[in-house]
Amino acid sequence: MEHKRIIQVDEKVPFNLLLPLSIQHMFAMFGASVLVPFLFGINPAIVLLMNGCGTLIFMTVTKGKAPAYLGSSFAFLAPASIVISKFGYPYALGGFVAVGFCGCILSLIIYKFGTKWIDVVLPPAAMGPVVALIGLELSSSAASNAGLLDETINPSNVIVFFVTLGFAVFGSILFRGFLSVIPILIAVIAGYIAAVACGIVSFEEVAQASWIALPNFTAPKFNVEAILIILPVILVIASEHIGHQVVTSKIIGRDLLKDPGLHRSLFGDNFSTMISGMLGSVPTTTYGENIGVMAMTGVYSVRVIAGAAVLSIICSFIGKLSALISTIPGPVIGGISFLLYGMIGTSGLRILVDSKVDFAKSRNQALTSVIFVTGLSGIAVNIGNIQLKGMVLACIVGMAMSLAFYILDRFHLTND
Repeated sequence: MEHKRIIQVDEKVPFNLLLPLSIQHMFAMFGASVLVPFLFGINPAIVLLMNGCGTLIFMTVTKGKAPAYLGSSFAFLAPASIVISKFGYPYALGGFVAVGFCGCILSLIIYKFGTKWIDVVLPPAAMGPVVALIGLELSSSAASNAGLLDETINPSNVIVFFVTLGFAVFGSILFRGFLSVIPILIAVIAGYIAAVACGIVSFEEVAQASWIALPNFTAPKFNVEAILIILPVILVIASEHIGHQVVTSKIIGRDLLKDPGLHRSLFGDNFSTMISGMLGSVPTTTYGENIGVMAMTGVYSVRVIAGAAVLSIICSFIGKLSALISTIPGPVIGGISFLLYGMIGTSGLRILVDSKVDFAKSRNQALTSVIFVTGLSGIAVNIGNIQLKGMVLACIVGMAMSLAFYILDRFHLTND
């Protein structure tokens, strides 16, 4: 049997291979990464710019030892959408900066004390439902984006929605080779073609756009309530980051948690998020799609990923490309988010499964049950002008219960 050649993290890659391999990485992140700014209603150019810059920052912080591409984070969708609707996008940026800053502090704490304390504050029985709520809170917005909740439903919207969703769902299980890595991008393209055929896409903005254009920079604004709504996401992205580093370590055969160290990779990830928020872009995170590309190709070179980052930066200055992305209609986004939001929800359930949470234990059953009901019931707690509800309130309740169980354990008062 023929074995594929492995190109290790620090290996140089000839230019005739570097360019196509870098394009492959950029396409792997492209479909999902530009979806986040579209859902937030902002120009994707700034996101392409900061994703590329964030990846280069990450590589610098990790001394070029951790191959990872930083794309747009989906973990912020629910709380950021709440902040945007209530305060406006600049205040969501303030929340992104705050989370990035706290993430940098967290990396220093991990450097000093390790990671075991995270399981005390938010064990898997609590982390799972908190992550699940991120997707479940957004479930109705997917159908709304597709126009399926309108009083009068447009048949064209329904057609485009099902074409997009169909390619996303069946592509993820039927596609082979490189296509299996980019089913989201293919679904967006298929849905877009269907939308053009149905006559619900206008190219006026593309025609008017210039070929070269500067990304739109936006300054953040800070509000305590807005920050508190977004801040609990730090626990989710920290868990996600650790998981990605563990998976990448297994793929490349090196322990990235030790070298360059979890504190370095987590700092690079969150510092990138902080800088992105300061300049008007969405939070960044290590991308599972690009980890999949490495697993499939056996190419782990950071030079390839750096090449993808440079290409993303170049694309951010192509005005017609940004305008074209902005013409993607709601039913296409609705079809993709219908699946993605559900996947975010099931990823929370996967935490419960992968961690082998024993629901025969009363504490685990109570933690998961109370968090789910708190997040989905619609109850809210008002502290002055600050309202806590949904995933935010559920996360706080879960942390309080986890700490209470820990204290009871220390005094040997529990029976399981």
